Amino acid sequence: MGATIIDGKAIAAQVRAEVAKAVAGLTAAGTVPGLATVLVGDDPASHVYVRSKRKACAEAGISARDHDLEASVAQGDLLALIAELNADPAVHGILVQLPLPAHIDEQRVLDAVDPGKDADGFHPYNLGRLLSG
Repeated sequence: MGATIIDGKAIAAQVRAEVAKAVAGLTAAGTVPGLATVLVGDDPASHVYVRSKRKACAEAGISARDHDLEASVAQGDLLALIAELNADPAVHGILVQLPLPAHIDEQRVLDAVDPGKDADGFHPYNLGRLLSG
């Protein structure tokens, strides 16, 4: 059996179009999907990644809420922001960009994200569901 070559750009464009259509339907029904991005510090690669997610949201019609925090942010302040986003009915997904600064307990932050709003699927509940099939 030979290898099958796939066109990743075409597949990505198809997925983007399907997402935009679904978002348009939700918006027409009165619900604008919202993604909150949380970026801590000034890691250049993290900024590039989050910027691309924000651009994709804009193209799909998803409301993006940007939370760019200083690298020196206290862990308690970051956890308070996550709690606020968890409780916000206009936020349907939360993306915490990794890595976090060394003084912040990354796992504690990931555990704080509501599993139903965990855009990356890094919450232990979501990882467990993924691994269990």
